[in-house]
Amino acid sequence: MEVTFINPGVDAMIEKIMAFQTEDETPFWSEPLYHFYPQLDKTYATSLPFTERKNYIECIMRAIYAELEDTINEKVLLYTRHWATCKVQITAALSDAFGVDCASLFNDIRCNLSMNPVEPRFLKERCYDTFYLNSESGAIGGGIHEIIHFVWFYVWNRLYKDSYDEYERPSLKWILSEMVVESVMKDERLSSINPYFPRENGGCIYPYFFDMVVDGKLILDTLDTMYKSQAIEDFMRNSYAYCQEHEVEIRNHIEKSENN
Repeated sequence: MEVTFINPGVDAMIEKIMAFQTEDETPFWSEPLYHFYPQLDKTYATSLPFTERKNYIECIMRAIYAELEDTINEKVLLYTRHWATCKVQITAALSDAFGVDCASLFNDIRCNLSMNPVEPRFLKERCYDTFYLNSESGAIGGGIHEIIHFVWFYVWNRLYKDSYDEYERPSLKWILSEMVVESVMKDERLSSINPYFPRENGGCIYPYFFDMVVDGKLILDTLDTMYKSQAIEDFMRNSYAYCQEHEVEIRNHIEKSENN
């Protein structure tokens, strides 16, 4: 398993930023940009049609990038060095969790450093973004989350033989994959190097899952019990069936949380 950290350049960063600034995006995804960059006037930006909003945000973010470029390049080296110290235990933990040899399967992962505080991942390309303000340990902790997705859906695709297009937000398969990260992360080899674990440190999954109640119980507790007691492929089948049974409750909770 190998991750290559790169600075993809300002054009790529702006493209990713604008993906979360569309008219129909919820505040959960769109507002972090304005929190981290007070140079942007949120009221003004959100009043503009999308094309004009893009031009406004792009102009300001290009100026910010000009000031940050050296820092971002330094972070590339810092994250690369820290990954080298952690990759053996990460590879071993995920190989055990998923019953596959991650060392031979995942040697082409790319991590793009970004000014975007939202950190998307791209499964087919084996690529994910990390926010440049992360510490080296934070970048690795967040990276473990994303790498879990790569391995999860590798095994999932082998089991279901469905399309990778079905694994993206807002599909139920995407929702399940986001919830199960916490159970996988409980492995000491992973949790010990993730500064966002446990929840008291911020958590390694979206916070609206923490209080999600399904069938009268916290859904993360239900999934964690299943994960601990079942082989990974059985867990995938049974956890997905459980989510399908309770999809309305799950989606209602997420919709309410993302719009608050």
